Amino acid sequence: MHLPAELAARLATEAARREITVDELLAELVAAELGADEDPLEAFIASGASGRGDLGRQHRSVKADLTKDVTARDL
Repeated sequence: MHLPAELAARLATEAARREITVDELLAELVAAELGADEDPLEAFIASGASGRGDLGRQHRSVKADLTKDVTARDL
């Protein structure tokens, strides 16, 4: 992975402040962003701008409503 020098320096400074490695800090930051138990695909699904304010939270029920009368053959 290639990071801009300024960002790499900021990561190194924060890791040193916490007395952990940069790798540990990156793992912590990624886990916090994606959610420890969250599927990365689920996080991606909720990241778009659909114009619907509830789609990120309600994507399963919206999908179910939109496909309730649709069979696999229709897709």
